[in-house]
Amino acid sequence: MANQKASIYSALAANLLIAITKFIAGAVSNSASMISEGIHSVVDTVNQILLLFGLQRSKKPADALRPFGYGKELYFYSFIVSILIFGLGGGISIYQGIIHISNPEPLGDPTWNYVVLALSIVFEGTSLIIAAKAFNKVRGHETWWNAIVKSKDPSSFLVLFEDGAAVLGLSIVMICMVIGHRFQIPQLDGVASLLVGLLLVGVSLILARESRSLLMGEGISAMSRQKIVEKTEAVPGVVKVLTVVSTYQSPDEVLLMLIATFKEDLNTHQINEAIDAIQAGIRKEFPLIRYIIVQPEEFTKQFKF
Repeated sequence: MANQKASIYSALAANLLIAITKFIAGAVSNSASMISEGIHSVVDTVNQILLLFGLQRSKKPADALRPFGYGKELYFYSFIVSILIFGLGGGISIYQGIIHISNPEPLGDPTWNYVVLALSIVFEGTSLIIAAKAFNKVRGHETWWNAIVKSKDPSSFLVLFEDGAAVLGLSIVMICMVIGHRFQIPQLDGVASLLVGLLLVGVSLILARESRSLLMGEGISAMSRQKIVEKTEAVPGVVKVLTVVSTYQSPDEVLLMLIATFKEDLNTHQINEAIDAIQAGIRKEFPLIRYIIVQPEEFTKQFKF
């Protein structure tokens, strides 16, 4: 978690440093693409603040109102971030691009734009490297895409996607600006803004999909479920595990419910001892599983979920 916070703080600092300079350069040179990049940096700055707020809220201890804690606050704010990227970042950039393609304005002096873009690429690139290193530590042997899909911590891949989109967007703007000024094609300024907007919309859709999945409740992997079934059925007195239901309450907390059958000759005390053994065994191997509910049922009953 400390590594993820470091990547968020680095992204926040980078976006804050360059947002104002982008707006100034865009106003001086009359560049729609630079204004779009300024909007992009402002949206990213707000996003980092929201992620930090979500991380803080997710650590709030459980109470009577939220007996399983506030872990899903992080998933909620991650979803809000993806919507902001879509609506503010992508939508406004696309609008600016269409306007400047339809009604191109004379190009101003691009000198400051080049300076700001070069510095922005350095700052955003540095932030991207920090985010990539932090994510690389938690992805293990998984491929990058599989690690993103399987990740239960949206703060890790959100910053990675944002910084990656920022570097790619800045490169698009730089290329279009050089070509536009070299061949006096003012429409390319609007094209750059449009491409940046489409890039942000694409990124936001991926992030919204992953954040929505986490917010609705993702369970543990099939391999983990199988291990839990095997460990539970190895406990003396347990006949069979009928159902395993789980959901991530936060990246560090899992809620697990087991429905299992026990031997008919066990009394209440023996069943409780078996349940204690089940919970202790699962917690030992799966420390993220904080809440374990074991429901004993008669073997003859059938359950469908």
